Amino acid sequence: MPMPDAMSNEEIVAAWRSLAEQTRTGVLLTLRNGHPFGSHVPYLLGDDWSRVYLHLSRLALHTQHLLEDARVSLFLAEPDKPGKNPLALQRINLQGTASILPPTDMAYESVKQRYLAKFPQSQMMFGFGDFALWELRMQDAHLVLGFGQAYQARSTTPGQWQHQKPDTKS
Repeated sequence: MPMPDAMSNEEIVAAWRSLAEQTRTGVLLTLRNGHPFGSHVPYLLGDDWSRVYLHLSRLALHTQHLLEDARVSLFLAEPDKPGKNPLALQRINLQGTASILPPTDMAYESVKQRYLAKFPQSQMMFGFGDFALWELRMQDAHLVLGFGQAYQARSTTPGQWQHQKPDTKS
């Protein structure tokens, strides 16, 4: 079976943005005793994939993990449906580090308002002392749009995607 041609950069950007709009929650991966630990979380993207915002409770295990080790990954996937090939679902895996976005930060109020517009049911939690906005500064992205359509990007050039060609060396 021949490999499909690489998509244009504009098509890739449109595809990952569409995927991010379809999915309001993702799997946050933190480190627990040196092992990956997954949690289901609502998220808000910044201007691109290199900034992600979460509103987390200090009581949650994933938040306790982040306070010990800031390394993080966020995994978003196209919803599975009957008739779809689950191995061909679109997905993106982002890796980076997390830190609390303090209320004194210039971006805090804007991020909070955008978060509440997306998740209005979170309004009450912004009044709870154990909740904080977290900023995930993502350095790497791995995007799969189907068979033979895997792409990578770096935060230094978040809009530039490189086709991940299979290794044909044996």
